Parts: sequence; C-alpha cells; structure tokens
Amino acid sequence: MKSFVAPHARLFIVLAGLVVVALGASSCSTNDSAAQAIAADNNPVPIVPIAPIISGTAVSAPTTQPPTSTTMPATTVAPATTVAPTTTTEPPTTLPPTTLPPETTTTLAPNEDLVGAFPTPIPAIGKRSGAETQVVQLRLLQLGFWLSGADGDYGLTTRQAVMAFQKYVGLPADGVVTNDTALYLTNLAIKGHGKSDAGTLIEVDKARQLLFIVIDGKTQWVYNTSTATGEAYEEEDKNTPGEIITGVSITPNGLWKVNRDRPEGWWEGDLGQIYRPKYFRGGVAVHGSNSIPNYPASHGCVRLSVPAMDFIWD
Repeated sequence: MKSFVAPHARLFIVLAGLVVVALGASSCSTNDSAAQAIAADNNPVPIVPIAPIISGTAVSAPTTQPPTSTTMPATTVAPATTVAPTTTTEPPTTLPPTTLPPETTTTLAPNEDLVGAFPTPIPAIGKRSGAETQVVQLRLLQLGFWLSGADGDYGLTTRQAVMAFQKYVGLPADGVVTNDTALYLTNLAIKGHGKSDAGTLIEVDKARQLLFIVIDGKTQWVYNTSTATGEAYEEEDKNTPGEIITGVSITPNGLWKVNRDRPEGWWEGDLGQIYRPKYFRGGVAVHGSNSIPNYPASHGCVRLSVPAMDFIWD
C-alpha cells in the first residue's frame, strides 16, 4: 500500500462541524464552551446501477374484410378482386413520459473520484478472516478507507475501516461486514471524501465521527475517529496525584495548525495516556489510542488507532 509524504512541515486541521487539525493532546481536554459542533448532513448515497426499461404495447393494423363474393354465371368472368391497402402504423414522434427513466449522468465535484461499482458482489463475511476478507480489504482500500494491508486477517485496522465505512454511508457502525454493509461496499461508486476541496490538511467531521486526510484538495484516506463527549468531567490529574481536574469535554471547531508534537511512543497526559500526539490547540491533539469506539468518548482530543497514528507520522 502506498503511503504519502505531506508536502509541508506543518499539518493543518479543520474543525467546525468540521475540525481541520484535531490530532491529539497532552491533557486531552479544553474548556472552550464557545466551540460547538455543527451537524454535517452530507452523507453520500451509494450509486446503484439502474438498467433502463423500455415498455409499450404493440398496435395491430386494422384488418379490412373483402365483400362476400357473388356466384356468377359460368360464362361471366368475375371481376378482379381489389386487395385492401396495407395499413402502415407510423412510429410515434414522442415517447410517453413514463416510457423511459431520465438518463443518469455522474457529475463529479472537484474533490470526488469515481472508482465504480465492484464487478462482483462483496461477500458478507461478518468478522471472519480468510480469502474473502482479503477481497473486502482490497475494496475498502480502493474506496479510500485506510487499513494496514490486505492480508486476509480481520484485525484491528480492518474493523476500524469497516466502522468508518459504515459511518460514512449511514449504517450502524458495529465493525461487522453485514449483508447491508456488503451491498454498500459493492455498489458505492465514488471514493470516500470529506468537504475540503483545497489544501493539504486533516479534516475532522464531528457529526459523523470521521477523519479525512486531504492532499492538494483530494481526500486520500478516511478513518474512524472519536472526539469529545460534550459532557462535564471531574477527574484526578494523572501527573499530579491528589489534584482534581474539572472541565467540559469539547473538541474545538475551526482551522488550526499543528503547533507541537511528540514523535515517539506513549505519553502520560493529565487525563490519560496518549500515543505520538500532534497538538493543535492547547492540550488538544490528534493522537493514537487503544480505544476508538463508534461514538464521541474523549475529553477533547481526536483519537485514532495506534497503527493509523504511525501511518500519519510516516
């Protein structure tokens, strides 16, 4: 699988209903009550091919019966029989409005890439490993949902990619390739993408709990993420035993720059351990975690799986 190298040393992050720059935090918290999530309502609809149907009723030409013949004397020659002229049905000049469905055309936005439907049905593998799982993994990668590799193992990054895909298309995000998930995987024709259509940045969609890596206006990868709960908290400071930290769990909206980071390993933040964080506002960062559920669960940070955070650093 091809990795990328960001063309700039500093990573931008967008947050608003989007957060462009949320990646991790030392304290993993913020008290900015003004930063409220804006719901995103641009869930894409999978494109399912529809075959045009032509319907109609054949029109029969009217038949003309010849007059009943009269018996003539033997010496009289019967007059020649006149053949009824053939009735020709002219084709209609216009089709009824319901005869043909409107012609479907695919018009792509600048940040969209057409990959097409999969040529064969994707199998509903559940959570099984094996050859069929490798097909699912290859399709997820083709659609832009990051995982560590198409090795046939239904492991952590595959579950996270399936969960991200389910969030993206509006299915229950349980990380299991159900029949519905397999159908969407088969028929989704446009690669997964965020709202951003310019720049090199990370976009966080708090409404759908998804993170997008955008390079030169094109989404390269989509990830499952977990941002702030929006709830008040009161917890012991992990770095100063006996002290209590209180606040409201908010991932701030806006366009931010990564202003500092910690390149190696795990770090003990004030509210728990974080992995290779990239800070963008105070103690709020995009960082690796061992818990990335399908709902908001952090104190303010943007969580990713540990392998996903390693990939971003690489």
